[in-house]
Amino acid sequence: MLQGIRVVELATYVAGPGAAALLADWGAEVIKVEAPGGDPIRGFYASVGRDDAENRVFENDNRSKRSIMLDLSKPEDAEVLRRLLATADVFVTNTRPQSLERLGISWERLKAIKPDLIIANFTGYGPVGEDADKPGFDITAFWARSGLCWLTTVKGGEPAQLRTGIGDHMSAMGLAAGIMAALFHRERTGEGQKLETSLLRMGVYAGSSEHSVQLQLGKLASPRPRAEAQNPLNNFFKTADDQWFVAVPRQGVDDWPRFAAVIGRTYLVDDPRFDSIRARRANGPEVVALLDAAFGQMSWAEARAALTREKLVFSPVLSVGQTTQDAQALAAGCYVDVADDAGETIRVPASPIDFGVPRPPLRRAPALDADGAAIRAELDLAAADSAG
Repeated sequence: MLQGIRVVELATYVAGPGAAALLADWGAEVIKVEAPGGDPIRGFYASVGRDDAENRVFENDNRSKRSIMLDLSKPEDAEVLRRLLATADVFVTNTRPQSLERLGISWERLKAIKPDLIIANFTGYGPVGEDADKPGFDITAFWARSGLCWLTTVKGGEPAQLRTGIGDHMSAMGLAAGIMAALFHRERTGEGQKLETSLLRMGVYAGSSEHSVQLQLGKLASPRPRAEAQNPLNNFFKTADDQWFVAVPRQGVDDWPRFAAVIGRTYLVDDPRFDSIRARRANGPEVVALLDAAFGQMSWAEARAALTREKLVFSPVLSVGQTTQDAQALAAGCYVDVADDAGETIRVPASPIDFGVPRPPLRRAPALDADGAAIRAELDLAAADSAG
């Protein structure tokens, strides 16, 4: 869909490159500008003490791109970047505004020479405010600062770590959506746009239902242990064969009779301790204990059949390893095979949206500066121009 759109990416790690990777999946040409040594995420495995030659973490967010290495401390390489941006439709960056100004590629300067350019600037904490210039990772800005970590920490418990790239990838999707809206606006008006977003902003949006409750009521219930859940039916349970699953009662419907039928205790429907949402909340530990005992005597196959029969909303809790083999995840297109020049493929997670047009062939992530000479030639620059 984005054939003919050129994206220049001056970004590192995950969120910015992830957004550009989505655009590449949708057909855009993405040129990744890397400093000498490359994007630090190329060294992901080395940073955790491994020496794996393959790096699917990098592949995931950099497939189907081209790479050019530029030392932007050199005036001649900074000029190459400026020349490259003059050919671009979209510029994705997580570079601080002061650095962009120093390089001569601030929004004001680029707008003057290319009014239809779309600049998507992604930061940790936003472009203004006392922390605007602080570096931010998803675990700091998206997870900890936004309230999301608090929302998932049981009262009195220790905060949980955020695993690799989760906030970044949610943010990448949002950034890509903003870019698509700006491209649509440009299609109608011919005008470029400057997009600003941040990990903090994306984190607050991800938790915006809970933030809405806080803003309305001025308070928010702390996360509680299972036995003390606000709604004891909205909970996790474990079967006799150690399979955890989550059940979710529907809004606006009293699913208690269905739960009672699942565990074979329909007589509990009219029990005054459990016959209303308020009663079940007041007697939450008893409800959870009843369900724990009942599901603890069922196999997962039996529980799944009963939950399905009663048309309840539920899902097993799978490990990542199980999800990569899950029949529904595979049927839903959650993974994709990406080929190198020799036709050998590796499997990586797919981008999360399909369209009614064929997906462009996906290529492996480029080696550092793999396309540097070709890109310089396209810009009518000799490779020797940056040598020295």
